[in-house]
Amino acid sequence: MSNLANQLVIAEQEDVARGIRLLLATPLLSERLAPEAFDLIRRRREPIAKWFDYYCGWQLLVEPRLGYVRLTKVRAQADPTRPARRSRSGKAPFDRRRYTLLCLVAAELLAAPVTTIGLLADRVTQAAAADPVIDPFDTSARGERMAYVDVLRMLESYGAIEVVDGATEAFVGSETAKVLYRVDSTLVMRLLAAPNGPSQFTLPADDIAGRFDELLAALRRERRYGDAPDAAHAADGASEVQRNLWLRHSIFRRLVDDPVVYRAELSAAELAYLSSPTGRQLLRRAAEQGGFLLEERAEGVLFVDPDALATDGKFPDDSSNAKVAALLLLDVITASAVGVAPEQLSAEADRLLREFPRWAKGYRGDEGKEQLVTDAVAVLSEFGLVAFSGEVVVALPAASRYVVTGARSSEEAV
Repeated sequence: MSNLANQLVIAEQEDVARGIRLLLATPLLSERLAPEAFDLIRRRREPIAKWFDYYCGWQLLVEPRLGYVRLTKVRAQADPTRPARRSRSGKAPFDRRRYTLLCLVAAELLAAPVTTIGLLADRVTQAAAADPVIDPFDTSARGERMAYVDVLRMLESYGAIEVVDGATEAFVGSETAKVLYRVDSTLVMRLLAAPNGPSQFTLPADDIAGRFDELLAALRRERRYGDAPDAAHAADGASEVQRNLWLRHSIFRRLVDDPVVYRAELSAAELAYLSSPTGRQLLRRAAEQGGFLLEERAEGVLFVDPDALATDGKFPDDSSNAKVAALLLLDVITASAVGVAPEQLSAEADRLLREFPRWAKGYRGDEGKEQLVTDAVAVLSEFGLVAFSGEVVVALPAASRYVVTGARSSEEAV
């Protein structure tokens, strides 16, 4: 009986760890699109919810009857490295126009449980025309239809809309395409994860650009940490309990969301908390419960997911030319102790393009090598491997994980 009880405890711990990492990669899960993940989280929702609440201060909503789970992830700071991306090849990030259309489409989807791609486009056209600060929406332009389809495809991936008949992509070729959608208005409402709704803040349109950072901070403001104006000052003037709560949440939010947390990037209060006996104990406990491997170095800390469930991006990875180039250029960057100028990286990119003529055809234009370097360095920066120091690119400590130390033959190994 005791062996059975132990097996059940181990099975629950494994389920909880898996559920935590699945939600980190996909904070919004629907039963229709991910039935196995949904069922696991539904069964283990209490310990999973407690883990996120204690370590990160994030709320987990599980709605078995409505068929979705939503982890409301809130970051202390805005993160431009994780934009919404188009579902088509290349996975290009959303531009301003697509974000605008996303807001308009989401608002108009709440009007009816069923709609068509044409009726929805008409409503978006009317909504854009009624707002003087939004450019008109013209479905006769192919570029506009592509942006519109990218928005709808993203909403499909979240389960907010379901194609009943037709194919969304057909609208790119013709504005008369027929596509029927079923709308999940509850999921549409759950798309925004922010402590404060945008409707609470009213400003003249001319003032928004100048106060955008202020508005963004106001959306993320969490009053449980005190009355500070933004998250960066959440520990100022707060009680001891609020201060410790903010320190714990701010550290673990970064640990589970960022590839690596460098000690140099932490505030003095965060570093003291992380280095304390309590902080170190919490690090080990959180990693064990979440199924992570904890790596502590003099320069920083990271949670490693051995199953790669918790990440929405991988490196190394050959899924894009930019990631392949990033790994190749990283060898050049790590070889220099003082950093590498962009011109040196462009020369290396030019060599790679000439050596492999069938590779990276999208970077064969006049400015191809410079764009390849830009995209590759962006990948490396996103994974916390390089940074700019003035005009040069320097390797960060985590880059040493990818340094080629040499190869040995089988005879040498013996």
